[in-house]
Amino acid sequence: MANLATRSQAGGLTVVLPNLPGLHAEKRCLIVDDEAPLRTVLRRLMEAEGFVCDEAASGVEALALLQAHPAPLVLTDYHMPRMDGAQLLANVVAQWPDTAVVMITAVSDVDIAVRCLETGALDYLTKPFSIEEVRARVGQAMEKRRLLTENRAYRNDLEERVALQARKYEELFLASLQSLAEALEVKDAYTWGHSTRVSRYAMAIARELHVVPHALDQLELGSRLHDIGKIGVREAVLNKDGPLTDDEYAHVMEHPVIGWRLLAPLLHEMPHALAVVRSHHERFDGRGTPDALRGHEIPLEARITAVADSFDAMTSGRPYRAGMSVDDAVAELRRCSGSQFDPVCVVAFERAMKEKTFPRPDWSVQRPTSLQIVA
Repeated sequence: MANLATRSQAGGLTVVLPNLPGLHAEKRCLIVDDEAPLRTVLRRLMEAEGFVCDEAASGVEALALLQAHPAPLVLTDYHMPRMDGAQLLANVVAQWPDTAVVMITAVSDVDIAVRCLETGALDYLTKPFSIEEVRARVGQAMEKRRLLTENRAYRNDLEERVALQARKYEELFLASLQSLAEALEVKDAYTWGHSTRVSRYAMAIARELHVVPHALDQLELGSRLHDIGKIGVREAVLNKDGPLTDDEYAHVMEHPVIGWRLLAPLLHEMPHALAVVRSHHERFDGRGTPDALRGHEIPLEARITAVADSFDAMTSGRPYRAGMSVDDAVAELRRCSGSQFDPVCVVAFERAMKEKTFPRPDWSVQRPTSLQIVA
């Protein structure tokens, strides 16, 4: 058997080598051709090479066989009715991405073979060809396939390692930001734990409003960092033992922009978190700061945090006033609903409290005679 050229020059063969767990345990071969004599020739050759062979008379039948019994090696004629070799190749590549393909064509079909290489084949042969040439090309294809699969496995492992390292750096980065926010609170014993409580309240409101998960994560971060801009507020003003003057109040209210400028280069891929930091002192009636946004111009996450922030500010004591009782603070939120706060967020806050989504604060003190919600 010197040559295997049994087809006309319009014919051809595709060799497909899927990456299968049992590749080294059993050498299987699927031979696809609409002419039985060529299938017989190829079967004898492949069995001589140690393969267990199956046969299919069409590309459609070949796909069905591959689905039921995946084979490490597929030899398919190019010109077949219903589904030619190129279509079969495309299907195999799509379903078995670790496939090695050798296109076997007639001399006149070299352009077709080249196109198949571009589709995913690793090599091709032209008829007439010798047994030794088939053995060599198939062996080369299998070696290329081995290298490709090993390289892919290495890349996947490397990507997993890089992703894991990136997650560790992100966690360290976020922990550092949280530490910075907590360091700010250490300067003022009356606001210790404020950012944590605000974050807890904000998340409860957001869940009542069915905020999408990726925005929830950013809301949690933004609400924890919402007051980080107070690092730029003069300590004498921040810790003043009494009500603020108009100038001092204006100075304190610079903290949303200071915080936003501080975090913008670090959280440029977290717009929801940045929106909380910049806009948590906007008012629903448009009289807030820093951008005088109105109604739904204010990002939802900022409207949520505004309610959570103000509730904690009202129920927390200060040197110049006692904290409100929970019931009085809720009543104040309700009174300011539609002016300072988004009514929908206020209702969601009350619903969360009733459903005990978060625990009620354990302090209860007299309502002060005058109230200035600064937070």
